[in-house]
Amino acid sequence: MAQFLTRLKQRNLIQWAIAYVAFAFALLQGVDVIVQRLHWPEAIERYLILALALGLCVLLLLAWYHGQRGAQHVGGAELLILALLLAIGGALIWRFGATEDRGTAPVIAAGSQDGAKRYPGHAAQASATTAARTGLRSTQPIPAKSIAVLPFENLSADKENQYFVAGMQDLILAKLADIGELKVISRTSTAKYASRPDDLKTLGRQLGAATILEGSVQRQGKQVLITVQLIDTRTDGHLWAHSYTRTLDNVFGVEGEVAARIAATLKATLSPDETAHLATSLSHDSDAANLFLRAEYQRTLGETALDPANWKIAIPLYRQAVKRDPAFALAFARLSLTQSILAWFGGGGMDVRQLIADSRVNAERALRLAPGLAEAHLAMGYNDFFGHGDYGAARTAFAAALALRPNDAAALAAGGYILRRQGHFDAAMASLQQAFTLDPRNPIRADDIGVTYMMLVRYADAQRWLQRALALDPHTLPSKIELANAIVCASGDIPRALAPVQGDDAWLKLQRVLLLTYQRKYQEALALLDSVPDTPDNFRVADVPKAVQQAELYQLLGDMATARPLYARALPEIRAGLDAVQGINRASRWQYLAMAELGIGHAERGLDAIAKSQAVVDRTGDHMFGPAIMKANAQTYAAARRPDLAVPLLAKALATPGIGWTYSPVLLWLDPAWDPIRHDAGFQGLLKKYARYKPAVTYPIPPASAVAAAPASP
Repeated sequence: MAQFLTRLKQRNLIQWAIAYVAFAFALLQGVDVIVQRLHWPEAIERYLILALALGLCVLLLLAWYHGQRGAQHVGGAELLILALLLAIGGALIWRFGATEDRGTAPVIAAGSQDGAKRYPGHAAQASATTAARTGLRSTQPIPAKSIAVLPFENLSADKENQYFVAGMQDLILAKLADIGELKVISRTSTAKYASRPDDLKTLGRQLGAATILEGSVQRQGKQVLITVQLIDTRTDGHLWAHSYTRTLDNVFGVEGEVAARIAATLKATLSPDETAHLATSLSHDSDAANLFLRAEYQRTLGETALDPANWKIAIPLYRQAVKRDPAFALAFARLSLTQSILAWFGGGGMDVRQLIADSRVNAERALRLAPGLAEAHLAMGYNDFFGHGDYGAARTAFAAALALRPNDAAALAAGGYILRRQGHFDAAMASLQQAFTLDPRNPIRADDIGVTYMMLVRYADAQRWLQRALALDPHTLPSKIELANAIVCASGDIPRALAPVQGDDAWLKLQRVLLLTYQRKYQEALALLDSVPDTPDNFRVADVPKAVQQAELYQLLGDMATARPLYARALPEIRAGLDAVQGINRASRWQYLAMAELGIGHAERGLDAIAKSQAVVDRTGDHMFGPAIMKANAQTYAAARRPDLAVPLLAKALATPGIGWTYSPVLLWLDPAWDPIRHDAGFQGLLKKYARYKPAVTYPIPPASAVAAAPASP
């Protein structure tokens, strides 16, 4: 062996290997940038890595035979060693390539400790998935009994009938989703396709559907003509087609006829309950059904744009529908769901407490009318979740909905949300992956997975999924914001994190305010914050009031004379909002109250509010917002110059599973909130503990004497 090592030196193999590895690394970095910017397939990088690995073997072999000095004779033992090395290397390359090419199924392998290795304190809960790229590509066979319903074409002269056309598509889709043997792709994944696309084979692969249903609706006065055709995406062959001529008085019921014919064509066996359900119509009152379709159209627009204005339009339409038909269970369920969502997003100017109370009444009414209606259980679950923060009850309700409709993407996603809140990240990921399989073109589903990877502190995987969401829809605001968070939490690279959140939308501006604050560009952050209108839609109940954000920036500037009245102005709004929220959002409100009380010099009240906020966090056990609020409470202690309270709570927050969604040790060096206690021995101990996370670029930190503290109590 000594002779073998001597010959390695004679032939300069080590120098050749180092030079080659440096070249390969630089090449891969350059290609990675190009792949990310041009959205090329990730397979390009994978095969380049394999080619470079094979090239290294060839290089070493050539260097051995043609070294610059030394005898060129190769002995038998040396040949045997080289052959073994090449054989082992080739086998590993083949195994790696084969594994990658086969893809990964959307299931979660338990026991991975990747999150724990990268982030101390996560070992107890952060068992990550082994399928890092699951869902980015899929080679699973497409089930023969799978279908996607494409947007129906509006052939009416009056284009305002679009709500009716979209409603007929949704009704047929809902009936199909109730057939257990069918895999039905969600509407959100088909919404961006043309009504009659040219390349059905590609569409089928993208959606994971063996068949598609095309349709058109023509409405003139009370006359309605609905035409549908079922097509095999693998052969472009027409499997079935039919036209239905109806009036507005008897059109509702066609959806069940269409679903029954499709089930028969695809040879799906129907249970007696499924057969009976297909025969039921939307409502016995055609006017109530028409109002329901109008409401559904507005609710869908609200979900797509996350715009409370649409939900506020939908609610009175649902109310009119149930007034005309008091037995309209589905309308009660949708009304309840919309009220819960609107309340979660701050109410849009409506009374949040009343919305939550009304949502509960309507969900209970829907369940009494139709105990077997999946949408009714979903409505009850979201009232428990959004309205009351009761995760156990919500999980039970979502499970009941999923039992009634096992292939429903909305029920799977809802279950994933609750599991994530409870810290069951592997189970949550499995549920969210299943939802994505049924809804593969929905950017929000990709965003859900990206956020979950952030909670697991797997930022590279998170960025891939968030970029996937933006590839599906470049205007998806949550994904832009999450991508910025993932970048800054992973590396502290603020200039790079600013790139995805450029634009004039209020949410994008508020994210840039945060990033500018990390750069200590307080004046620039204030100017940007001032440009955001102070409306309920921009500063929701769950977010920090604008006056508090302004006061914080002035306090960081050392201008307490300007900050104090802003804190005082925010106090009544915060106190009024305390009773309007429940669960973890109530903890946020107590934290804002603490900031404001400390800001005007009420130290005891401020510390008491922090304690109440933390009590809510501990009681709910929320692993999504809980760690972030815990960190925010530590920051409030820091503002009060109480490192004895701030440092232990910050250490606990950093060790709590789920913190990676909003914060990471990288930010210990960037976040000016820690400046009042930065020179404390305990905080310095945290910096030493997490030293390996120190970002490459930091920003000038003022001396302790220059940092403004919260004023003392008068």
